Amino acid sequence: MNWGKGIILGMGLFMLFILVLCFKMFRLPVDEYDHHYYEKGLNFNKDYDKEKQVTLDNAQPWISLSGTNLQLKFKDEANGTAKLVRPASATLDRLFIVNTDKKGLIDLPLTNLVKGRWRVVLEWKSNHKNYLYEKEVNL
Repeated sequence: MNWGKGIILGMGLFMLFILVLCFKMFRLPVDEYDHHYYEKGLNFNKDYDKEKQVTLDNAQPWISLSGTNLQLKFKDEANGTAKLVRPASATLDRLFIVNTDKKGLIDLPLTNLVKGRWRVVLEWKSNHKNYLYEKEVNL
């Protein structure tokens, strides 16, 4: 093989590589990026303050798996939301309303959830303060 054929073969392989990348790009799911990135950017300081408040008050909730339930224990009585976010697909995300008892306990049912890695995003209000806490869990 002479050098001319090698150049043509190299260019052909490079074009094939580019075409494969283009094909893969168009096959990506639509929910691969966050559609509300601008709004989240504007609210970043508010969320940061809520996360900082958790550390200042030592109010990290206790999260544990108990059979088919996810148990949450807060420092005090809490009202808010618990969102289970599946990194693989936004269609699997679940939102729960959190209203704890006087001891700060609540059980979230895990029925019909896919096994694997989930991100638990807890946003609650307790003692007139707002909190935000995130943690990765394996269900």
